[in-house]
Amino acid sequence: MKKTLALGLVSVVLATGCRTSQSTTATSQKQQPVTTIAFGSCSDQKRPQPLWDDIVAQKPQVWIWLGDNIYGDSENMDTLRIKYERQKSNPVYQQLRQSASVIGVWDDHDYGVNDGGKEYPKRVESQQQMLNFLDEPASSPLRKQQGAYSVHSYGPKGQRVKVILLDGRYFRDPLKKNGKDNVPDPSGDMLGETQWKWLEQQLTGSDADVHLIGSGIQILPEEHVYEKWANFPTARQRFLDLLGKTKPKGVILMSGDRHMGEVSRVSVPGLGYDLFDITSSGLTHVSKPHEEPNKHRVGPMVADLNYGLITINWNRKPLTATVKINGDGNATYLTQEISF
Repeated sequence: MKKTLALGLVSVVLATGCRTSQSTTATSQKQQPVTTIAFGSCSDQKRPQPLWDDIVAQKPQVWIWLGDNIYGDSENMDTLRIKYERQKSNPVYQQLRQSASVIGVWDDHDYGVNDGGKEYPKRVESQQQMLNFLDEPASSPLRKQQGAYSVHSYGPKGQRVKVILLDGRYFRDPLKKNGKDNVPDPSGDMLGETQWKWLEQQLTGSDADVHLIGSGIQILPEEHVYEKWANFPTARQRFLDLLGKTKPKGVILMSGDRHMGEVSRVSVPGLGYDLFDITSSGLTHVSKPHEEPNKHRVGPMVADLNYGLITINWNRKPLTATVKINGDGNATYLTQEISF
């Protein structure tokens, strides 16, 4: 059975319906708001996993998987299952599962194929394996939904955090290539119309004070040749325009995939505050230090094993979140304060 902590109102709302996995709104008013959220990506089940004790020590109330949660890369569901079980059996990760609410979405390697999109033939079956890994109940609407996108709300009204996890695989058009490099495809889409409609519903009139939007791949960076939302520039602009139209409070983007950490920032017309994309990758392996263009980058690139940590400062006016890219041995590589 999926473990649910007393974090205030905790719910998963889908296009197909609503499930409330913590008591009532009235009860949530008496409970403490969420202040500490940790997230990460790119965890190879075969490699040493030295960061879990550091993450547990931060006492996050929520842990968010942002993809490549295993390196599955297979159309054989037994292969994916065994790899998920190996990841899940890590004893220190099991401590985190007992102390925090664990949620997540996939990227490509746990989806089943490197750089894959809607052309992957086992996406329906693979989704069930991912939901098993996340301890999603058999009765969950996510089991029947096409695509792994989800929304999770924590805390009482006035101190509410909404986590929106986007599925950039299930409906995504195939990449266009120039040799090994990805090239922009203005006609391609990331989310599919059903997920776009759902996302607009989650943002329109939302009563949350902080919105954390997770994507397996980076949303803001435009210049590197690897996977990113900018490979589909029309979809990327549609996403930014939707934020400007719906004007949700306190949006922070979270992403993974790149085997390094960085913070990117843009100004979105209509949003009223700067939009940040916090990239944390990876938990078990990273790229060698290198230079990489990103006109939106704020601060350095992080080339060490890392995870992301968001601390919400509810008593600050204006409302402020402190974001860190942390590493092994209580290291902090990057700190960004974000005010809304």
